[in-house]
Amino acid sequence: MRKVFFLCALLFIGRIVIAQPSNKNPLGDYTELSDTKPHDSDAVWDKLPVAPQISWGSIDIRYNKRSIPQITKSARWQGKAWKGERVNAQALIWTKTDLTGATITVSDLKNGSNTIPSSAIKTNFVRYVMTDELSKDGTTGCGHRPDPAEWDSSIVADALDIIKVRDIQARTIQPVWMNVWIPSDAKTGKYRGTLTVSGNNFQPMNLQVEVEVMDHVLPAPEDWVFHLDLWQNPYAVAHHYQVPLWSKEHFDAMRPIMKILADAGQKGITCSIMHKPWAGQTYNHFDSMIGRTKRIDGSWTYDYTVFDKWVEYMMNDIGITKYIYCYTMIPWALSFDYYDQATNRIQFVEAKPGEAAYTEYWESFLKDFSKHLRRKGWFDKVTIAMDERGEEAMKEAIKVIRTSDPDFKISVAGYYHESIQHELHDLTIGFGHSFPEDVRETRRKAGQISNVYTCCAEARPNTFTFSPPAEASWLGWHAMAGDYDGYLRWAYNSWTEDPLRDSRFHTWAGGDCYLVYPGARSSIRMERLIEGIQDYEKIRILREIFTTKGDKGKLKRLNDAVSKFTAESITSTNAADMVNEGRKVLNSL
Repeated sequence: MRKVFFLCALLFIGRIVIAQPSNKNPLGDYTELSDTKPHDSDAVWDKLPVAPQISWGSIDIRYNKRSIPQITKSARWQGKAWKGERVNAQALIWTKTDLTGATITVSDLKNGSNTIPSSAIKTNFVRYVMTDELSKDGTTGCGHRPDPAEWDSSIVADALDIIKVRDIQARTIQPVWMNVWIPSDAKTGKYRGTLTVSGNNFQPMNLQVEVEVMDHVLPAPEDWVFHLDLWQNPYAVAHHYQVPLWSKEHFDAMRPIMKILADAGQKGITCSIMHKPWAGQTYNHFDSMIGRTKRIDGSWTYDYTVFDKWVEYMMNDIGITKYIYCYTMIPWALSFDYYDQATNRIQFVEAKPGEAAYTEYWESFLKDFSKHLRRKGWFDKVTIAMDERGEEAMKEAIKVIRTSDPDFKISVAGYYHESIQHELHDLTIGFGHSFPEDVRETRRKAGQISNVYTCCAEARPNTFTFSPPAEASWLGWHAMAGDYDGYLRWAYNSWTEDPLRDSRFHTWAGGDCYLVYPGARSSIRMERLIEGIQDYEKIRILREIFTTKGDKGKLKRLNDAVSKFTAESITSTNAADMVNEGRKVLNSL
């Protein structure tokens, strides 16, 4: 009988969802929104030769879709990479006539008898998405924006498409993103090959690819020290893909999306242990992965079916195994759900930390949760997580946690509070703030994690769809300069209503809610973020090498380059110059 009651509860609060089919959620090809911004006239385009044009461009630029790129044409791209590293390049195709059936191929890269196979190279047509702007005073991406017409909106290049054959419209530019993942066993040396664009109504066009493989090895992403924590939203996937929540179809849909995250070195699994932990702030809100039932006799029982299924999937299928972040004991709205057998209804406890009802609700659960986690062998991976809550409220929540099981790990993303920092295994503070040096060292020696995060609050650096692409890479350098263990961002895939075409949201700046797109499409922002994480790892490895060898000269050159990446140093225009200069030093050592 309890299972029947519980099923009713699940249906009521949305843990079982059978979405209605919709044409608003494309997964394959789609039509981009129109851009109303100024662009080159037909007369300007008509001055081009009849044959389509092609050149390498810059990964630091989001090229205007309807304007001829102002570049010096280049047929050869040259890059440098460690073994095991991923490097990016961007090519551009522009044409005054319609092109049909355009496809991209890249040959094997050759260095004598040595080969980097074409299977190690990905190419994607770059797609355009609608974005907006910072606040009117240019200081933040936060703030309610219900009417898109009030904001300066435009389409920008960002999504890396999964569609491999495209028609290219006359008088437009079509960027192409190339990513080369160097095999970890590649031989040192220069490798050369060819990128070719072919089609139905034009002659094949070639660009030369040259990458120098250096004599250093970058570990596999799962072995990176950098602590990446991008919050996943499985509910958004079920809604967009129109599949039942927690069904086989749901997990199948999530697999390639979450694999992108695992390949970025993600360390944690995001779990919601209550209904709407963030008060439904996203287009698809989070629900509780754990069912709570209050029996007629007043005792409690808990159902971990969904929680277990999600965690096991992320660990076993995706390979994200280090931490399980459980949100939250202090939600934005202090209202806690449960199914009540006595009334046959979903009920809510309205209580603040420190109140008896709050303590009773959470202490009973945490004691049972602890036993369940120990049975599963997950206890040491779990942290009871909170974000951006007040100091006194967190003190009261910590009391309940310690009473329930003193060995629980606790994590907080928010403000630094000296009175509780020692309680926190994982403490992530906002950009522009820093840990006292002695505290940071004490935490590191204790095996605790000290991270930095950005959200809508920072005008820069950020990963909005209108942010300069290099700002995503800049974040990795800043994490190293600030001696942080890694970086957190609140939304990996909390998609908007029409995420492939429109990244704007009514509460924050465009792109704040997600870094990847439906259909397992990565983005320029995501690929550049991975670049910065790789640079962090390379710096860490080189520091160890130079310290061991006593090479003070190279160590100083490296440290001097890193030290420039402070919160005070970044402007609206200099991220690319800073990253490129830092990378030049890094690749010279």
